[in-house]
Amino acid sequence: MEQSPELRYPAGTMDERTFAELDAWKRGLLDQIAQVIVGQEDALEALLIALLAQGHVLLEGVPGTAKTLMVRALAAAVGLDFGRIQFTPDLMPSDIVGTHVYDLKGGAFQLTKGPIFTEILLADEINRAPAKTQSALLEAMQERQVSIDGQRHALSEYFTVFATQNPVEHEGTYPLPEAQLDRFLLKVQVGYPTPAEEDLILSRVSADAGTVSLASVRPVISREEIAAVRALASRVQVEDNVRAYIRDLMRATRSSPMVMLGAGPRAGVHLVVAARWAALLSGRSFVTPDDVRRMLNPVACHRLVLSPEVELDGLRAFEVMDRIATTVEVPR
Repeated sequence: MEQSPELRYPAGTMDERTFAELDAWKRGLLDQIAQVIVGQEDALEALLIALLAQGHVLLEGVPGTAKTLMVRALAAAVGLDFGRIQFTPDLMPSDIVGTHVYDLKGGAFQLTKGPIFTEILLADEINRAPAKTQSALLEAMQERQVSIDGQRHALSEYFTVFATQNPVEHEGTYPLPEAQLDRFLLKVQVGYPTPAEEDLILSRVSADAGTVSLASVRPVISREEIAAVRALASRVQVEDNVRAYIRDLMRATRSSPMVMLGAGPRAGVHLVVAARWAALLSGRSFVTPDDVRRMLNPVACHRLVLSPEVELDGLRAFEVMDRIATTVEVPR
């Protein structure tokens, strides 16, 4: 494993050295990923926030924007086990969680674990599987456990789902249920690269059909150090007026005529969590309204059900959320 600062923080400490070590670790992590991913800094930081916050991410973008590669590179850089499920219309729940198989030699049923028993799970094209199969993830995402034939099996404390979906191709797809969407901490939009970034991507194309190898990506943090970093979030202060701002933002989505179904209480909880990590990774021990506003769209937009009139007008969820946010007073 690559050398990194010792991330062993005594209880109660949040000094300049802590933030310097945390920033050095973050930079080292992103530098490792940058060996195979060009640009996408905002998306990568959102993935990192979700991993540290023990949340899940829905990645949305057109094919070819490196959604799968980003998740694989992150898993390699943090040294966690990686698993992948390609969602298809014929995928069954047992294909995800596993099942008991009769062992002829032993004369008993043995558990064959499914691919969900990993730490970083890539749920590729999650909207291609029917609702019954998609719902098999609900218990795992919320409780970090699965039930197989009435028996509960715990998943790793580092278990994180990174799901991808294509926003433009709807043939053969199934919309994700609102209950499942609500389990995702963040929805991250993965866009096209800039011209300069695309030039760099093209310059890296090799003779073997552009295949990207992750062999150069090295882990920069251990599982114990991830746990130590996660413990820092509880020391980030959220003042009462900032909490009130978050509450007012969530309530504004429920009263807006542009929204048929607004963000629920879990969205507010997730926004507090995400804003804490945004502050911490920015080198601060307190949350500002800017942190809240920065994480508002990734946290809230996928939980909104827009009114039919708004959809006919062609407005997207982030545009609606931006308009709603302007109606809420920002604390000083």
